[in-house]
Amino acid sequence: MPLKPLFEVNTSLCIKCGACAATCPVKIVEFSKGEVPKPVVWAKKVCINCGHCVAVCPKGALSLATMPADACRQIDANITPSWGAVSQLLRSRRSIRVYQDRQVEKSEIEKLIHTARYSPTGHNSQSVSWTVVYERSRVEKLKSLTVDWMRKAYADGAPISKTLGLKGVLMGIDAGNDLILRGAPHIIITHASKDDRMAPSSAIITLAYFELAAKTLGLGTCWAGFMDIAASFYPPIREAMELPEGHASCSSMMLGYPKYQYHRIPTRKAPDINWR
Repeated sequence: MPLKPLFEVNTSLCIKCGACAATCPVKIVEFSKGEVPKPVVWAKKVCINCGHCVAVCPKGALSLATMPADACRQIDANITPSWGAVSQLLRSRRSIRVYQDRQVEKSEIEKLIHTARYSPTGHNSQSVSWTVVYERSRVEKLKSLTVDWMRKAYADGAPISKTLGLKGVLMGIDAGNDLILRGAPHIIITHASKDDRMAPSSAIITLAYFELAAKTLGLGTCWAGFMDIAASFYPPIREAMELPEGHASCSSMMLGYPKYQYHRIPTRKAPDINWR
């Protein structure tokens, strides 16, 4: 049985524009003016299945073996947000540190993750995995372990204790304030293979997508920095995360319904721009 080609072109639809060849990041689409594009002989060895060739074709003529054109959703230009809408979304995002005592439906969280997975990843690795700490008791466990690490780091005089201002944080915690996970009902943890060097940056990007998408659903987020730092030093936290064997946590985020709404966009200092 002959091997299936990397991609196929519907010659009745192809207009021979060459866009697929021009946009291929690894240059494995061979194209000559007036001819139908075809894969170079070594294409299968280096194709990263990013889908650029399928997405850019104006007629839907090209299909990857792993990605048929009719399986890829058509972009609806009518719902593309304006610059004003995007600018307001980005500038009005706030880190939410006061949450309603209310769970988010699992279907809503899944919706966000399914959107965030379209964030860029190095070499289209798509290697970031997700763990949703959904139950309140498990969130509280992670918070408690983070505080345990803080007390130990402070008592031991660890240099990071001063960097993080743990003396003041612990005073606030002892006064009854949740300065770790802020009463959030859920925690989203991104993780990947310990050997994946691209995963940490990919995880940060995908969580940035996640938090912006969350705002459009009326949800609030905040980066769980204290817990992430503690996890890198304190094995009990990593154990409580119950990640797959061989995986390490990358970045984490609180999620829930904000108790308060924001009505203005705070000012920011002018950007430091250097033109060359």
